Amino acid sequence: MEFTKIDLDTWTRTEVFNHFIDQKTTYSMTHNVPIDRALKFVKENHYNFYPLFIFSVLKVVNSNYLYRMAFNDQGELGYWDSLVPFYSIFDNKTELFSNIDTENTYTFAEFHRDYLDDIKQYQGTGKLFPKQPVPQNVVNISMMPWVNYSSFNLNIGNNDKYLLPIVTAGKFEKDIHQKRQLPVTFQIHHAVCDGYQTGLFFNRLEELLSQPEKL
Repeated sequence: MEFTKIDLDTWTRTEVFNHFIDQKTTYSMTHNVPIDRALKFVKENHYNFYPLFIFSVLKVVNSNYLYRMAFNDQGELGYWDSLVPFYSIFDNKTELFSNIDTENTYTFAEFHRDYLDDIKQYQGTGKLFPKQPVPQNVVNISMMPWVNYSSFNLNIGNNDKYLLPIVTAGKFEKDIHQKRQLPVTFQIHHAVCDGYQTGLFFNRLEELLSQPEKL
């Protein structure tokens, strides 16, 4: 885990960054992502969809340094060399969530194996963060498979300089053409990502989920 500092004197985004960091502007965007190919892939290969979604999001955020921007412990601005997924898991018995991370791997098959191991070990502990220590370089991911929605927003009231992305998904539904669509929300600080980068996030996510066999 390496952290590269940004030189604000030479960074091309400095003016934009300073404007939106001072304004404390964050935003979220929700987009319906087609998932028919992804659902077929997991069914035919006996995988679960949630880890495929997590792994796909991970691949997208690690493809652009702007999705990996953060302030380190010394308050310095920079970006991590890569992120790991920090995702929510649900215990039906207690109706409580826990949040755990699973290390990045080269292939989805390896990640799916490690995901199942982590679920077996940490689900149902009753703890919010059962796997310690929690990494600093994370992309926050959660899924609410009980409800389909058109928008979603989180508010981090005690940290207006939180720059890392937050990705949320809901319940998929069929559109008028009987194609299954997954509502996905990408939340980010405007200081590090504009609408262009958010559009790229969704385009790349759609691309990966339409060709899951390449993962």
